[in-house]
Amino acid sequence: MSKRALITGVTGQDGSYLAEHLLAQGYQVWGLMRGQANPRKSRISRLVSELSFVDGDLMDQASLVSALDHVQPDEVYNLGAISFVPMSWQQPELVTEINGAGVLRMLEAIRMVSGLNTSRSTRSGGIRFYQASSSEMFGKVAETPQRESTQFHPRSPYGVAKAYGHFITRNYRESFNMYGVSGILFNHESPRRGAEFVTRKISLAVAQIKLGLQDKLALGNLDAVRDWGFAGDYVKAMHLMLQQDEPGDYVIGTGVMHSVRDAVRIAFDAVGLDWEDHVVIDPSLVRPAEVETLCADSSMARAALDWAPTVKFEELMQMMVESDLQQASRTRDYGELLAAADSW
Repeated sequence: MSKRALITGVTGQDGSYLAEHLLAQGYQVWGLMRGQANPRKSRISRLVSELSFVDGDLMDQASLVSALDHVQPDEVYNLGAISFVPMSWQQPELVTEINGAGVLRMLEAIRMVSGLNTSRSTRSGGIRFYQASSSEMFGKVAETPQRESTQFHPRSPYGVAKAYGHFITRNYRESFNMYGVSGILFNHESPRRGAEFVTRKISLAVAQIKLGLQDKLALGNLDAVRDWGFAGDYVKAMHLMLQQDEPGDYVIGTGVMHSVRDAVRIAFDAVGLDWEDHVVIDPSLVRPAEVETLCADSSMARAALDWAPTVKFEELMQMMVESDLQQASRTRDYGELLAAADSW
């Protein structure tokens, strides 16, 4: 029989790529949905006929138990979260409830449904759990590059909540012999990235500027450095983590750093424009506590999982610009068609 996977956050960037990957592997894939009016359901519209959905909410313990009882998954991928870091200063309590306590609720639901009580519980045949941890947990980095053993020093409520989710997953692994792993993923982007994230904000603006629909792009700290990769590569690492004989936590990234300025330059170069003619600095967009340097040491994942990134950063930014340029062109052409129709 084919394996069953339950994905929280299935309509997000990572959830949509992971659903595609698991379907290609022959899985039955279920998505946890908090109500049916999800504004991002369009991300998985082409997959809807192949997916199943179950109601559930990371803020509602009983709904998670019910969802697990109904689906009876072999694997649970907890990707559901408020993932835009700046929002965590605006709504820290909500972000902590979902990104932190939400992990605990799902772990408790798995423990209850699986009948796990102590570390003497048997692990064979139980539900395997993946937690989406984050490089933001490293924050004010103790060393570069960062690896699994690097000390955490989160610099945002988001990073603090993710650190809780990371440690509570490890605690359930050690306390109840649960197969639980955390993927410490560094920044990963794609054409499906939310418009609020800096790489997508850049690619969208470049497309609009190229088509004459926008003139300026406002950004904060151009010197912030990140390790950016392609989301489609990273979801494969998530799956590989749950296929190992023993659970473990892994850092996932490219090991190559680029600044926001690099991202801007590559994006504008892709359409033949000079970024300095269009980018303005807005101090209000600078984080209260900046994370300056994030760079992954993924040697453990490369060795144990046989995983490696396939898309370079330059290719990634060009991919995003091309996608947004096509989308913006269609929108512009449709708008011009409507305007012409109104004049008939």
